[in-house]
Amino acid sequence: MPREIAVLDALMPSLLLVFLLSLLLQWGLDWLVGRYGLYRYVWHPPLFRLALFVCCFGGLGLLAMQ
Repeated sequence: MPREIAVLDALMPSLLLVFLLSLLLQWGLDWLVGRYGLYRYVWHPPLFRLALFVCCFGGLGLLAMQ
């Protein structure tokens, strides 16, 4: 995994891009779960949202290492 990525001649840490992508993915998954009413089966929705973000970030981070 490259440590830095050049975006418009500015060097950015690669994990920042993974973080932003995981935020977008988590937002979309959160919208789907809320749209279909699946939060009624979850004990603590904010904790579920955090766990969903951590899983997205970890998975995308592992994919970026390859």
